[in-house]
Formats: sequence, C-alpha cells, structure tokens
Amino acid sequence: MRLEYTDKQNRFRAEVREWLREHVPREPLKSFDTEEGFAQHRAWERTLSTAGYSAVTWPKDMGGRGTDLVEWLIFEEEYWSAGAPLRVNQNGIFLLAPTLMEYGTEIQKRMILPRMATGEDVWAQAWSEPGAGSDMAAIRSKAVRDGDHYVITGQKTWSTRAVFADWAFGLFRTEEGSQRHHGLTFILFPLNLPGITRRPIRQLNGLPGFAEIFMDDVRVPVAYRLGEEGAGWNIAMATAGFERGLMLRSPARFQQTARLLAELLRRHPDRAAADPSLCDAVTQAWMGAEAYTLATYRTACRLAKGGHIGAEASTNKIFWSELDLQMHETAMRILGARGELMPEAPDAAGTGQWLDGFLFAQAGPIYAGTNEIQRNIIAERMLGLPR
Repeated sequence: MRLEYTDKQNRFRAEVREWLREHVPREPLKSFDTEEGFAQHRAWERTLSTAGYSAVTWPKDMGGRGTDLVEWLIFEEEYWSAGAPLRVNQNGIFLLAPTLMEYGTEIQKRMILPRMATGEDVWAQAWSEPGAGSDMAAIRSKAVRDGDHYVITGQKTWSTRAVFADWAFGLFRTEEGSQRHHGLTFILFPLNLPGITRRPIRQLNGLPGFAEIFMDDVRVPVAYRLGEEGAGWNIAMATAGFERGLMLRSPARFQQTARLLAELLRRHPDRAAADPSLCDAVTQAWMGAEAYTLATYRTACRLAKGGHIGAEASTNKIFWSELDLQMHETAMRILGARGELMPEAPDAAGTGQWLDGFLFAQAGPIYAGTNEIQRNIIAERMLGLPR
C-alpha cells in the first residue's frame, strides 16, 4: 500500500517541518513528572499554541488549526521525527477535548478549550478508585446535588498528571443506591478547591507520575457537569473510545521508536552477531509500526466519509500497547546490563531514555482498560461470542 498526499497536505507538512525546526528546544526538557519539568512542558504547550499546533484539529476560534485527521497524522509524523517534547496536556487535548466538543455546551467549550490549548489549564484524568480500576462501573465516589452545586466525597487513584495539574475530569455516583453503569455523572473540577487533597504516587523511576485525590465535601458548580445527570457512563465510554482509538497514541510515536530501535541495533553489531534473533525482533517492530500506521490512515479516511470508531478501538489499544512493550523489550536485550542505567547516570550516554520507555511500556496493557477487558469486548461486540 502506498500513501499519496495532496498538494495541500504536502504544503502543510513542509510548513510544520520548518516551524518545528525553528522552535523545538535544542536541549531535552526535564521530565514533566517533576515540578520544573512540568512548568517547562506547560511553556512548550504555550509555544505550540502560538501557531495553532497544540491542537491542530480544533476549530481556529478555539485555538486550533481546523485540520482534518489526515493532516493531524502528518503533523504527528513531523512532530515525532523532530524529537519534540512529550505532551503534558494529552489527557485534556486528546481525551477530554473531543468529548467536550461532542457533549459540552458552547459556554463550556469557550471557557475550557482555549485555556487548554495554551497550557494555562493542564488536565488530569480521575477515573480509577480503590476497588474500581478497569471496572469503572464499580465507582463509589459520590456527588450529591445541593442547589447549584454538587458536594463530592470519595477518592480517586492512579490519576495521571494530577500532582501538578489544574483540573481533572471523572465519574461520580449521583443517584443514591444506583448500581453499575447507572446513576453516574461526568463532572469536571478544579484541583485547587477546598476539601481536595492530592497525594503523589511514586513510579518505578521514583517520580510522581500519578496521584491519589481525596475529596472531602468538595463543592463543585453544577455548570461543570458534562452532559446530563446520570448520563456519565455513555460519555465516559466516548472518552475511552478516543483513548483506545486514534488520538492518544498516534502511529508516528511507534514509527519513531522503530527507527531509533534500528539505529540502536546498528550501533551494537556485536549484539546482533551474538543473537541473530535481535534482527528479527527489530524487523517485526518496524513492520508492526508501519502496519499500525496504514491501519490508522484507513480509519481516518473512513471517519472523513462519515464512519465511526466502534469496538475496533479495542483492537487498536491491544496492538499499540503490546507493540510498545515488544519494542522496548528488544531495546533492553540489545543494551544488556547497560540498559538499566537511569537517564541521568553519567555513563548512560543517551541510552537511559530506553529504560524510561521500557518502564512506561509495562503499563500499556493496563491503562485505557486492561487488554484482558479489551479482548472480552472484541469477543462479545465484534465476534458475537457469548458472555
């Protein structure tokens, strides 16, 4: 299969490439799981927004470029090839924003999206709870209506970016005695409200990539509810579809990893000679990244013609999460014991980023809904197998 681009798309690619060449920081930013690095990444989002590149598919009056999905894929290819920083506000831009555009009011869109595009507001994801991880239907945190406010009590955990973020979005039980998918409401809330306590959760690398959020009689305006009361489950499933489908993990991310993996193997010919299976693993990684790219282009074209993403989003999620894991495991095999060096180690010499990627890849089959759950969805909704 050969991809061909229009003159307009080629001009857009050239424009993006030139802008990134001039603006991508010469030195890597600190990890956004540190306070300093978070501020640096927030500033980078502001820089992106000056050219409408922080959210290229959004309408121009909301801070975007008004591009289609194919141009978004082109932007992502150039972005990853340029070695640009990771996106600190991906929970907002790639997950909440598409949901907000579908279910939000005009007032909510104009209040939230422009500030999200510039990085003024960085968003955290507040789904999971103790006892309600992949099974979001088991959520117990409550939001009780009191006039024009909800009074929220409960606990969220494994909340991505919540240590330093400004806002969060999550599901809360608003109907007393409701069970499972019923009686849940999708609510947005600032993380600086009285009654909110954030407790960092350390990752394997020692940095706080997640947080627990404790809510003790937190008053949140009803105006921050997304959609109707009690309709939260369907809205959350739309958000999960964006997470598992196109937006959160663009194919360019894996194409870039495959390129770097091939370069890593070329720099270690002794390892390739000692273990020929490494060449096969790198080849498989390259093929997997290209296959995912072509499949994503096909999906983007189908959506442009009025189609939609359904249960096949689960196949996407399984594929990219296991591909990411396989690629980083291969990198660790190539590097051997040296692959255990942290990025800041004096002798890491640029190889430490592979360890960061390897540790993060371990979570891929878990977040966005465990791959076991995704296989159940595929079996029931795509293949029609019995529960």
